[in-house]
Amino acid sequence: MGMNGYYSSGEFAKMAGITKKTIRYYDEHNILKPSYVTSKGARYYTDKDFARLQQILLFKYLGFSLDDIKEMTINNSDHMLLHDSLILQKKLVEDRIEQLELVKNAINDMSSIVESGKAIDWSRMLNLIHLTDMEKSMKNQYRNASNISARINLHSKYSSNKTGWFPWIFEHCGIKSGMHVLELGCGDASLWTINMDKLPDDITITLSDISEGMLRDVKRSACGSDPRFSFCVKDCHNICEKEDSYDIVIANHVLFYCRDISTACKEIARVLKPGGRLICSTYGSRHMFEIGSLVSGFDSRIALAADNLFNKFGKENGADILAAYYKRIKWIQYEDSLIVTEPEALISYILSCHGNQNRYIIDRHKEFKSYVKKKTAGGFYITKDSGVFIAEI
Repeated sequence: MGMNGYYSSGEFAKMAGITKKTIRYYDEHNILKPSYVTSKGARYYTDKDFARLQQILLFKYLGFSLDDIKEMTINNSDHMLLHDSLILQKKLVEDRIEQLELVKNAINDMSSIVESGKAIDWSRMLNLIHLTDMEKSMKNQYRNASNISARINLHSKYSSNKTGWFPWIFEHCGIKSGMHVLELGCGDASLWTINMDKLPDDITITLSDISEGMLRDVKRSACGSDPRFSFCVKDCHNICEKEDSYDIVIANHVLFYCRDISTACKEIARVLKPGGRLICSTYGSRHMFEIGSLVSGFDSRIALAADNLFNKFGKENGADILAAYYKRIKWIQYEDSLIVTEPEALISYILSCHGNQNRYIIDRHKEFKSYVKKKTAGGFYITKDSGVFIAEI
């Protein structure tokens, strides 16, 4: 018997142009579960399920494995997260188009060489092969961009400090006309897109990231068409610029990811002008600790991070680390907290972490969502313990 707003598995498969066997497979492997199951086992799907199926089929077309797809679509349950996911999918398609265009051009070049009877440049052939390896980096880019989106979404929606992190950081950068600025690990360039109207006209800003995929995304943002911005892949340990190149270097939640923080600090100091400043943000030991307690209550095996980043470079030890290369080091606390009242953004944040959580949550997603929903029913309080060090040369 049909139900208003619901589709049987046969109707659902026909709408999507796939077989019922495929729908059953997605159900059995927890990739796409039906919204309603009758007491007799009949499965029914909704328009929201169809949107999820659209994601799955697109990712499958783009060459992602079902394990990849399972992780990337599980957390897109509310309207805003679905919107963000669609934007990311669009970027992924644009990356694939660029990749295929590069491959096509390389093939045309090689064909012309063969037709002319000239000697084949085998190194260029090897570059062609390397172009086809971009898929792995594209997958990583999707995950990185998706993770950043999940974190920004949680903080922007539930923070008690209405100034916002990126406007607050910008205020403490002290950017003025004529300055040369470098941001290391620019991510999605939110620091600049949010504060674009505050930038002087005669400033030069180099946005860098270790991820080429991230920089491709940034070039498609408002920064990409702004002549004040340039873009470069950079590693904090080897910035590849002349000494005294920049008035300000910004490292927003970056230094604790460096394999050798002392080398990175020394390299940043090298490229700063005399009197130049490093603006580097980090966390304190109590930052977001309630989330760790939350997931441990669901499954004690879950660890949201392999190590505590604040132990590498944090509020408590950052000044001592910087003191070897900088003077007049100042810590400024960002006064804030979160009160989360809805489960979706919190779940997305948890799934975006760098720990082992997906191993224990993905297959129990409905159970985990129910657990988080109960915890957030009266408002879930989360401590924020973060800020910036301002260090001068």
